[in-house]
Amino acid sequence: MRLFYDEHIAQTATTHTLSEEESKHIVRVLRMDNGDKIGLLNGKGGNFTCEITDAHPKRCALKVLSNDQANPLKHEIHVAVGPTKQLERIEWFVEKATEIGITEISLIDCDNGERAKINIDRLVKKAVSAMKQSHRTFLPKINELQKLSDFIEANPNGLIAHCYENEKNDFSDVFELTNCPILIGPEGDFSQKEIEKALENGYKTITLGPNRLRTETAALYACMQAKLITK
Repeated sequence: MRLFYDEHIAQTATTHTLSEEESKHIVRVLRMDNGDKIGLLNGKGGNFTCEITDAHPKRCALKVLSNDQANPLKHEIHVAVGPTKQLERIEWFVEKATEIGITEISLIDCDNGERAKINIDRLVKKAVSAMKQSHRTFLPKINELQKLSDFIEANPNGLIAHCYENEKNDFSDVFELTNCPILIGPEGDFSQKEIEKALENGYKTITLGPNRLRTETAALYACMQAKLITK
């Protein structure tokens, strides 16, 4: 059964009308018709089985047959990362991290950052596609690009990975299941000033192994490490 996404469907809905974009895709592109069944995700744990009752290309109407509601997540996997110069690389991270089960992604503007702007809508679409492909029911929250200093002040106490030589903690020894964002620097790494600010606000340095990783690889590696702990 094909899966679609609509964040606006209510948990208790018995009927629902899809957006024009999804309606057009279902009716005009996929040639689906009345009586056909589809799956519908709302990104909040809801997995609805629906039947098309009016195959209108602008306002496709559905009857909700069942709703399997997943339990709320008891853990958080929040990675804050400096976006790469090549957008495809950060898109790859968003896609793969969504498949793994990340709950929140923040984009941070750092001293050595390569990007001052980023299209969040494009990243959300990547995450939605990955959620449907992997049959996950929760869509990660993706936050707009913000200054690293602002992020640290709003989110104290977390973990920070960097390439400077100093004593670092093993990930599994310091990761917390909630309120523990993981900072991954841009391609030019964090500045010393940024690291000092993070440490002053309760962050702990972590190692991601002996090899120097690309930004998106380090972010995904951190996500995977957190996922192994939350299992």
